[in-house]
Amino acid sequence: MKRAFHAAVLAALTLGLPGAALADTIKVGVVAPYSGPFAIYGKQFQEAIETYVAQHGTTAGEHEIEFIYKDVGGPNPDQARSLAQELLIRDQVDYLAGFTFTPNALAIAPLIEQSQTPTVIFNAATSSINRESDFYLRTSYTLWQVSAPLAEWAYDQGMRSVAITVTDYGPGIDAENAFKAAFEAKGGEVVDTIRMPLSTTDFTPFIQRVRDAAPDAVFTFLPGGPPTFTYTKTFNENGLAEAGITFLGTAETEEVNLQGLGDAAIGLTTAYHYSGAHESEANDAFKAKLTELFPDAVANWASVGAYDGTHLIYQMVAAAGSDGPAAVEAALGLEWESPRGPVTMDPETRTVVQNVYIREVERDAETGLLINAEKGVIATVGDLGWDK
Repeated sequence: MKRAFHAAVLAALTLGLPGAALADTIKVGVVAPYSGPFAIYGKQFQEAIETYVAQHGTTAGEHEIEFIYKDVGGPNPDQARSLAQELLIRDQVDYLAGFTFTPNALAIAPLIEQSQTPTVIFNAATSSINRESDFYLRTSYTLWQVSAPLAEWAYDQGMRSVAITVTDYGPGIDAENAFKAAFEAKGGEVVDTIRMPLSTTDFTPFIQRVRDAAPDAVFTFLPGGPPTFTYTKTFNENGLAEAGITFLGTAETEEVNLQGLGDAAIGLTTAYHYSGAHESEANDAFKAKLTELFPDAVANWASVGAYDGTHLIYQMVAAAGSDGPAAVEAALGLEWESPRGPVTMDPETRTVVQNVYIREVERDAETGLLINAEKGVIATVGDLGWDK
């Protein structure tokens, strides 16, 4: 079916391109930002892929695996669709992977549906993505998956009023809806909901609005990268913690930016599926090989999503080669030990079922570095937004 798709599109475009790759070579196209303000995540995707390959070799089953990287720059659905089409038609890839941003992931749904190409999402976290095609599989998380458990935990800790601030796009709206629904179901009050434009660089007005509302806590979600650092820094500088307002987030204290936040970050609370400080043999081995290959690398959500995504691709290739439908079928229900802990590919949602960790920023006694210390775990959480 996939080769038929390639042939049909090639004929339609009247492109005189070379034939398909040898049957024993499987190509994987990775679409991610390698330039611009979010380039760190493309870099981390590629480093994690290369770390997995260094540990497990370049073959899966009887097939050699080749990765082809394409730079989408940032949130740019038109460019993402164009790059995916280029990978499918010109490069004739058998799998797609990457996708930091929800709009980019959503943009390729018609292409992968027609070509029957398994597409492994390393990050994009809106629940609705996987409903758009049966060929999406996600090794990251969804905002419902981490936000709802955090809301329930916050209420159980005695917090009764919360303001919500989120970036105004798909994942942010998912985070808002998830936290609000779970917190109110427990009996809590959401005193304000603030949706911040994706282009926001100055968060002071929103932080001041939260301070004026004087809730017990503020829950926030922002896309990874510069916005998370700026928002968290603004929270610290405006004295919300001193005013008794607890910070609740997801990736806002991510490891890439954590040291730059300084002592003011100590005590910030997040709920997430991975911490670089997670204690396990699998995480130790992952981080050791990562830093051996890339001494300046910092393990975070982007690298673990790509590392596990690469593992999933290897398993699908070993089971089904370039047969897209058979590869997806082989992935459903697959279990493995990730650097984050045990994960299972949910056969219904095609998002991993995993632990969600309550994390608090503190200084590590041995290294002196800030870490996201795991203070609690909500075990085996699936995509709670699948039916929303």
